[in-house]
Amino acid sequence: MQEYTGPGHVAPPTGNLTDMVWRNETEQPDAVLFSRKTPQGWVDVRAAQFAEEVRRVAAGLVASGVTVGDRVALMSKTRYEWTLCDYAIWTAGGVTVPVYETSSAEQVQWILSDSAAVAAIVESTQHEAIVNEVRDSVPALRNVWAIDDLGVDALKAAGQSVTTEQLVERHRQLGPDTLATIIYTSGTTGRPKGCELTHGNFLYDITSTRLYLERFFNEGGSTLLFLPLAHVFARVIQVGAVDVRARMGHTADMKNLLADLAVFQPTFILSVPRVFEKVYNASKQKAHADGKGAIFDRAEAVAVEYSQALDTGSVGFALRMQHRLFDKLVYSKLRAALGGRCQHAVSGGAPLGARLGHFFRGIGILVCEGYGLTETSAGATLNGPDSLKIGTVGRAIPGTSVRIADDGEVLLRGGNVFRGYYNNPAATREAVVDSWFHSGDIGELDRDGFLTITGRKKELIVTAGGKNVAPAVLEDRLRAHPLVSQCMVVGDNKPFIGCLVTIDPEAFPAWRDQAGKPADVSVADLLDDPGLRAVIQGAVDDANKAVSAAEAIKSFRILPVDFTEEGGELTPTLKLKRGVVMKEYAADIESIYA
Repeated sequence: MQEYTGPGHVAPPTGNLTDMVWRNETEQPDAVLFSRKTPQGWVDVRAAQFAEEVRRVAAGLVASGVTVGDRVALMSKTRYEWTLCDYAIWTAGGVTVPVYETSSAEQVQWILSDSAAVAAIVESTQHEAIVNEVRDSVPALRNVWAIDDLGVDALKAAGQSVTTEQLVERHRQLGPDTLATIIYTSGTTGRPKGCELTHGNFLYDITSTRLYLERFFNEGGSTLLFLPLAHVFARVIQVGAVDVRARMGHTADMKNLLADLAVFQPTFILSVPRVFEKVYNASKQKAHADGKGAIFDRAEAVAVEYSQALDTGSVGFALRMQHRLFDKLVYSKLRAALGGRCQHAVSGGAPLGARLGHFFRGIGILVCEGYGLTETSAGATLNGPDSLKIGTVGRAIPGTSVRIADDGEVLLRGGNVFRGYYNNPAATREAVVDSWFHSGDIGELDRDGFLTITGRKKELIVTAGGKNVAPAVLEDRLRAHPLVSQCMVVGDNKPFIGCLVTIDPEAFPAWRDQAGKPADVSVADLLDDPGLRAVIQGAVDDANKAVSAAEAIKSFRILPVDFTEEGGELTPTLKLKRGVVMKEYAADIESIYA
């Protein structure tokens, strides 16, 4: 059994999450905390203004009957009002219950009824209609406000009779052990469970992770949030940014993300690996389409080689000169696509892989990969600029411990570990044993304490021949190909490993034109096309280099459509719902073994 505890000691947190709002107002009232996206452009929001808005919305919640400990649902895309309402709920003494804005009526009904939410703040009248549709099965629900229907203004108006003393009294009742939020897991398997996170959980996590990231996560930094704030990863960045007074923007418009990045010009970003993969694949595909593929491929190889050389402490003269040349020709353009000022990124939610880690560091953007779950308030392990090993998810954050059980499962312990599953003591007892949280992930610790995640216990494939195969290794390599969007390795109790592959809808038209196919043909028309299969076979062959012959993909099927969140195959953070795919594409899987 291996174990590692993060360096340094983190003092137990005191106070609550609203303290930082009042501290910023007092210490730096003119500090720009946010740049708010409006139809007229980006407008700055200063610390004093944010604090006043939080008070006024909180007063409206109090006037509407929200008491200390009451659950208030928050269903919206990532936007300034999300953060405003989150802090207002805490200021009123409430507990925020995030709901993904893409959730179905059935999912909304479950979360609101299980949490016994007394109120809901939603983004649109469409969301309000969904809530009203399930209202009969949510008896505790009293009020619903829609942001786009002037709901925030209505709350501000409703709270005019609430005094400052009443809000101060609410503040006195909140401490580190007070419940701050119930976040329902994305439900890749089974019905979502509500993770209870306290004010102390968040304070502990941001204090510990900041020790690794203080070089760029500071008052001079800025970030543009585009991940769903209903996810704990974005949420802890939100809290951390407010705490250190890093300027923060919000956008949920992924189609115009590059345009927003160009204007906002963040110094660091956070994302899930799939977004980094899309940036890399789109750049590679565009270079090849423009006849500059050879230059990009060489620049890519130099970037990776340069990054690897940094690890050895020896970058040769020839390599340094090549890197300098490609920095002018290629790398600077890639950095410009992220706004031109971004030098650091934080990646979480799934393993990034050494391939992308070296590529991005080689072009001048250091991706600090971390690992954690909703149950650990996001980050439990983390790479930092001064504590880095690409290909791993870092070392335990200060004060937190990581243990590898005899069966390879990753166990975690620390002040960031959740209080339990709401209304589900049996699940809590199963997940937390002797103060150790059982993550369900399989991993390894090296002698320096760096953790590598190799798969999920429930996703581990055991072939008919008894070979254990971790799908993530193959899937990471396969998704590196610009034409591959998603893939899922299969083979449990089967004679060999197979794979389902989807084609990237953005990359397909360029490939189709280069291959001389008619402009009106779709992926569905070319499932058995020798040219398309040859390209995917090449990607499969490359992925197979990472594993033994017994673990290699022997056969694959190209699917007619991509996996999407709307289709139910992906979570809002783009994780694959394997159970859904297994059910929907059962015939395709069986055809692999026919």
